[in-house]
Amino acid sequence: MLLHIPNILSAEEVAAVRARLDGAEWTDGRETVGAQGARVKRNEQLPDNLPLKAELGATVLAALQRSPLFFAAALPRKILPPRFNRYAGGGEYGFHVDGAVMRLGEGEHLRSDLSCTLFLNDPTDYEGGALVISDTYGEHRVALPAGDAILYPSSSLHRVEPVTRGARIASFFWIQSLVRDESLRRMLLELDTAIQKLTLDGADNDAVLQLTCVYHNLLRRWSET
Repeated sequence: MLLHIPNILSAEEVAAVRARLDGAEWTDGRETVGAQGARVKRNEQLPDNLPLKAELGATVLAALQRSPLFFAAALPRKILPPRFNRYAGGGEYGFHVDGAVMRLGEGEHLRSDLSCTLFLNDPTDYEGGALVISDTYGEHRVALPAGDAILYPSSSLHRVEPVTRGARIASFFWIQSLVRDESLRRMLLELDTAIQKLTLDGADNDAVLQLTCVYHNLLRRWSET
């Protein structure tokens, strides 16, 4: 399931993040991938040990906490600290699949169930640079407004098209969900969305309460803690 999540960051927050990134010290993005990824990856990233990365990552994580749609869709158990990348001058990332298990810290790992890209500038700022996600329905090209995010299965083949003008800047990270199975997560999101709509429409309170009970009992059954 691909999900567009608008307004993770406000326009003011995007401007503040971009101001910090404009003078940042970027490094070769191939330093953070294995041999297979390095063959198809040409971009720049903030170094993992740079204090600015941790500071801006905390801003992104705080913004995610404010997004009910992100929480309902991802049901996050763990989130890898956000990273930041920059594509310019023909930079691209060929088709690849994200690693299944990632190191979070000393003795702690994360299973990558979901990948997320948070766009930090508008598509009008650059040419090319679309995120292309391949699934059973074909290829989907994604280039969202600044502050918006795309959430998609980490098991998907995906790539970033070459940037031929300007620069494409984004944050990206991975999520281990409380619910491992993608089809079960989708059902829970659809049920949660229906409950929210019924509530707003003033539906019978007892019926909404019963559906809410079903939602939480399914989450209780399917979640891994």
